[in-house]
Amino acid sequence: MSHLGARITHIGPGRVHIVLPSRPEVTQQDGYVHAGATSAVADSAGGYAAFTLFPPDSSVLTVEYKVNLLAPAIGDRIEAVGTVLRSGRTLTVCRLEVFGVQDDRRKLVATGQQTLICV
Repeated sequence: MSHLGARITHIGPGRVHIVLPSRPEVTQQDGYVHAGATSAVADSAGGYAAFTLFPPDSSVLTVEYKVNLLAPAIGDRIEAVGTVLRSGRTLTVCRLEVFGVQDDRRKLVATGQQTLICV
């Protein structure tokens, strides 16, 4: 995440927000934040959200995730929000949302779901 320039802006039980500023290194040919970068911050937001509910001596790994790109990721930054839907003994399922943010306007640009394992 540090290579992309992303940073965590909120950590709470079962919920994490990650912000990625839009800059040439993470955009595609039309200036939108690239789908790969969008998916990466969504995956990390969900992973850290799940991790907030795991035992202290554990680790987290993504088992699978799916992201639907709903609109071009336009704005001065994107914000990924990972929210735990169900935390089980072994598997956890999270909702993933990514917003394009310009000034005080937020637009949903991607959504998804993720399954993680507690190891």
